[in-house]
Amino acid sequence: MQQRFRPYLPRSLFGRAALILIVPIVAIQLVVSIVFIQRHFEGVTRQMTQGVMIDIRYLLAEVNAETQPGDARTRADAVAAALDLRIALPGPPVAGPADARGVLDWSGRQVILTLRDALPALVSVDLMSDERQVQIVLATRHGPMAVALDRRRVSASNPHQLLVLMGFASIVLTLISYVFLRNQLSPIARLAAAAEAFGRGRSIPYRPRGASEVRVAGHAFIDMRSRIERQIEQRTLLLSGVSHDLRTPLTRMKLGLSLLPEDEDAAAMRRDVADMERLVEEFLAFARGDAMEQTETVDPAALVGRAVDNAQRAGQAVTLRATEGAGLIALRPQAVLRALDNLIGNAVRHGTRAEVSLAITDRSVRLTVEDDGPGIARDRRDEAVQPFARLDDARDPNRGGGVGLGLSIAADIARSHGGALRLGESAALGGLRADLVLAR
Repeated sequence: MQQRFRPYLPRSLFGRAALILIVPIVAIQLVVSIVFIQRHFEGVTRQMTQGVMIDIRYLLAEVNAETQPGDARTRADAVAAALDLRIALPGPPVAGPADARGVLDWSGRQVILTLRDALPALVSVDLMSDERQVQIVLATRHGPMAVALDRRRVSASNPHQLLVLMGFASIVLTLISYVFLRNQLSPIARLAAAAEAFGRGRSIPYRPRGASEVRVAGHAFIDMRSRIERQIEQRTLLLSGVSHDLRTPLTRMKLGLSLLPEDEDAAAMRRDVADMERLVEEFLAFARGDAMEQTETVDPAALVGRAVDNAQRAGQAVTLRATEGAGLIALRPQAVLRALDNLIGNAVRHGTRAEVSLAITDRSVRLTVEDDGPGIARDRRDEAVQPFARLDDARDPNRGGGVGLGLSIAADIARSHGGALRLGESAALGGLRADLVLAR
């Protein structure tokens, strides 16, 4: 049952809280209205009809007490005038019981039942010829007698005023509850917005407010955010020092190698030093990430064009295929550029050419790099984005394949922008397709 109605339930906390608030109010109003209407149209109508029956019985007894039709008519007129009844004796002939009432005339049904139970001489009840009157026909010793009386004497008017008052009170109470509910849920929405922004690498001002439980959660989030930022800052400072310490001996080695004569051994050592520099740079880029870079509002198309130009100047066979959509978004340009450089580098390293495309939507930005290389098997794509993952000999660092951090760096940058790195098969080139998706 719950699974069946789940698609129709609101997804937001505010919507569900409002539903929890409104459903009981509506249910109570329906129950109270039904119970009140039932009591009003049954109990009250029965009591009022029983009061009128006393008058009708008295009238019927007086008519039947007279032996002559003329005396009976005279006595009936006198009694009817005193009881505010309108009679006709003899009345119209009636073939048989023919009670008439409207389909929605709830009180009329109770009027007919009450009269039938207490008046054996009752022939028919007509509530439709004139909605403001009750017209009945009674059997007397002098023939049928028609009696008419005001409808308000046997049934009260519809309780429209009370129902309208109940509806108005419900609307007012719902609006008041809406205001209080919104005030209580707004701090939760602000906390969620601050957490989502921090997950995308942005730190927005946040001050805990609302109920005590929300304040506790807010202070816990602030403390967590501060610890994470402090840890990232300390790690970055440490890695900056390590970078300087590692580059210094490498520089001395390069200087020493430059003084050696040109031979195969010296060339091999220079290649080893170059590989060491490249490996150190990849390690530091992976460890540093993009945490210390500030977010800027940039044009993604210009950023992709810059990455393609850089690759082309480096002699790589890279082309910009297509750009869909336009607009400015907030991101870390250097980090995204670094991720694109890694994806392009992997593409041209394992293929002969690469194509880059850009698609901008209302909710995300998708940067796609495709190549004509061997690609990655479907069951190993998750493994490929893990740090230091090398799937085959083609990615051996001694053969220029790196240390398996290119895709990991790109995936980490995508996650810091609220997105993801998705690997697939290129339909255009037949190799690997890497989609760097960034949330807007």
